Amino acid sequence: MILYVLRQNNNEKSSAYGKYFAFPVIEETLDLENLAEHMANHNTPFSKGAIKGILTDMVSCIKELLLEGKNVKIADLAIFSLGIKNNGGSETEDDFSVSKHIKGVKLRARATGDLTTTSLNLEATLKKATAVTKSKKDEPEP
Repeated sequence: MILYVLRQNNNEKSSAYGKYFAFPVIEETLDLENLAEHMANHNTPFSKGAIKGILTDMVSCIKELLLEGKNVKIADLAIFSLGIKNNGGSETEDDFSVSKHIKGVKLRARATGDLTTTSLNLEATLKKATAVTKSKKDEPEP
Protein backbone atom coordinates (compact mmCIF):
# COMPACT_ATOMS: atom_id res chain seq x y z
CA MET A 1 0.00 0.00 0.00
CA ILE A 2 1.39 3.38 -0.99
CA LEU A 3 0.31 6.18 1.32
CA TYR A 4 0.18 9.70 -0.08
CA VAL A 5 -0.28 13.26 1.13
CA LEU A 6 -1.61 16.23 -0.81
CA ARG A 7 0.46 19.38 -1.15
CA GLN A 8 -0.53 22.66 -2.72
CA ASN A 9 1.76 24.24 -5.32
CA ASN A 10 2.74 27.62 -3.87
CA ASN A 11 4.99 28.71 -6.74
CA GLU A 12 3.27 31.79 -8.15
CA LYS A 13 5.32 31.52 -11.37
CA SER A 14 4.02 28.01 -12.07
CA SER A 15 1.06 27.31 -14.36
CA ALA A 16 -0.03 24.82 -11.67
CA TYR A 17 -0.07 27.45 -8.90
CA GLY A 18 -2.71 26.70 -6.26
CA LYS A 19 -3.36 23.14 -7.47
CA TYR A 20 -2.96 20.11 -5.21
CA PHE A 21 -0.68 17.20 -6.02
CA ALA A 22 -0.16 13.78 -4.42
CA PHE A 23 3.25 12.87 -2.98
CA PRO A 24 4.17 9.43 -1.60
CA VAL A 25 4.79 9.03 2.12
CA ILE A 26 8.14 7.30 2.58
CA GLU A 27 7.96 5.47 5.87
CA GLU A 28 11.49 4.12 5.90
CA THR A 29 14.66 3.98 3.84
CA LEU A 30 16.47 0.66 3.99
CA ASP A 31 20.23 0.42 3.61
CA LEU A 32 22.14 -2.58 2.23
CA GLU A 33 22.23 -4.25 5.63
CA ASN A 34 18.45 -3.98 6.02
CA LEU A 35 17.94 -5.23 2.46
CA ALA A 36 20.28 -8.18 3.10
CA GLU A 37 18.37 -9.06 6.27
CA HIS A 38 15.05 -8.85 4.41
CA MET A 39 16.39 -11.09 1.65
CA ALA A 40 17.85 -13.60 4.15
CA ASN A 41 14.39 -13.94 5.72
CA HIS A 42 12.92 -15.15 2.42
CA ASN A 43 13.90 -18.81 2.80
CA THR A 44 17.32 -18.45 1.23
CA PRO A 45 20.29 -20.63 2.17
CA PHE A 46 22.50 -17.52 2.29
CA SER A 47 23.16 -15.59 5.46
CA LYS A 48 22.51 -11.89 5.90
CA GLY A 49 26.28 -11.32 5.89
CA ALA A 50 26.85 -13.22 2.65
CA ILE A 51 24.03 -11.36 0.93
CA LYS A 52 25.28 -8.00 2.22
CA GLY A 53 28.77 -8.78 0.91
CA ILE A 54 27.44 -9.63 -2.54
CA LEU A 55 25.25 -6.51 -2.65
CA THR A 56 28.15 -4.31 -1.50
CA ASP A 57 30.36 -5.72 -4.24
CA MET A 58 27.54 -5.27 -6.77
CA VAL A 59 27.19 -1.57 -5.92
CA SER A 60 30.94 -1.06 -6.23
CA CYS A 61 31.09 -2.89 -9.56
CA ILE A 62 28.11 -0.97 -10.98
CA LYS A 63 29.82 2.32 -10.11
CA GLU A 64 33.08 1.15 -11.69
CA LEU A 65 31.34 0.05 -14.90
CA LEU A 66 29.31 3.26 -15.16
CA LEU A 67 32.48 5.33 -14.82
CA GLU A 68 33.93 3.26 -17.70
CA GLY A 69 31.07 4.47 -19.90
CA LYS A 70 29.00 1.27 -19.75
CA ASN A 71 25.33 0.81 -18.86
CA VAL A 72 24.33 -1.90 -16.39
CA LYS A 73 21.00 -3.70 -16.77
CA ILE A 74 19.56 -5.60 -13.83
CA ALA A 75 16.64 -7.54 -15.27
CA ASP A 76 13.22 -6.61 -13.89
CA LEU A 77 14.69 -3.64 -12.02
CA ALA A 78 16.49 -0.96 -14.01
CA ILE A 79 19.10 -0.02 -16.55
CA PHE A 80 21.64 2.17 -14.80
CA SER A 81 23.52 4.74 -16.84
CA LEU A 82 25.21 8.09 -16.46
CA GLY A 83 23.98 11.33 -17.98
CA ILE A 84 25.59 14.70 -18.41
CA LYS A 85 24.17 17.88 -16.88
CA ASN A 86 24.85 20.51 -19.52
CA ASN A 87 25.24 24.19 -18.75
CA GLY A 88 24.00 25.72 -21.99
CA GLY A 89 25.62 25.07 -25.30
CA SER A 90 28.51 26.53 -27.21
CA GLU A 91 28.10 28.37 -30.49
CA THR A 92 30.65 26.13 -32.22
CA GLU A 93 32.43 22.85 -31.53
CA ASP A 94 35.73 24.70 -31.11
CA ASP A 95 34.21 26.98 -28.44
CA PHE A 96 33.00 24.06 -26.31
CA SER A 97 34.67 23.71 -22.92
CA VAL A 98 33.99 21.06 -20.27
CA SER A 99 34.51 23.55 -17.44
CA LYS A 100 32.16 26.10 -18.99
CA HIS A 101 29.47 23.94 -20.60
CA ILE A 102 29.11 20.92 -18.29
CA LYS A 103 27.67 21.21 -14.76
CA GLY A 104 28.33 17.60 -13.84
CA VAL A 105 27.34 13.97 -14.20
CA LYS A 106 24.11 12.36 -12.98
CA LEU A 107 22.96 8.81 -12.32
CA ARG A 108 20.02 7.59 -14.36
CA ALA A 109 17.88 4.51 -13.73
CA ARG A 110 15.23 3.39 -16.21
CA ALA A 111 12.75 0.74 -15.15
CA THR A 112 12.94 -2.50 -17.09
CA GLY A 113 11.17 -5.84 -17.38
CA ASP A 114 8.60 -6.49 -14.66
CA LEU A 115 9.33 -3.13 -13.03
CA THR A 116 7.73 -0.80 -15.55
CA THR A 117 5.29 2.05 -15.08
CA THR A 118 2.56 -0.08 -16.60
CA SER A 119 3.10 -3.00 -14.21
CA LEU A 120 3.43 -0.67 -11.22
CA ASN A 121 0.15 1.01 -12.16
CA LEU A 122 -1.53 -2.40 -12.23
CA GLU A 123 -0.06 -3.60 -8.93
CA ALA A 124 0.05 -0.46 -6.77
CA THR A 125 -2.72 0.52 -4.41
CA LEU A 126 -2.91 4.06 -3.10
CA LYS A 127 -4.42 5.41 0.09
CA LYS A 128 -4.47 8.92 1.48
CA ALA A 129 -2.43 9.18 4.67
CA THR A 130 -4.52 10.31 7.60
CA ALA A 131 -1.60 11.39 9.77
CA VAL A 132 2.03 11.85 8.94
CA THR A 133 4.64 12.52 11.59
CA LYS A 134 8.27 13.33 11.04
CA SER A 135 10.88 11.65 13.16
CA LYS A 136 14.01 13.51 14.23
CA LYS A 137 16.07 11.63 11.62
CA ASP A 138 13.76 12.84 8.80
CA GLU A 139 14.16 16.52 9.69
CA PRO A 140 16.79 18.52 7.83
CA GLU A 141 19.90 19.37 9.79
CA PRO A 142 20.39 23.05 10.71
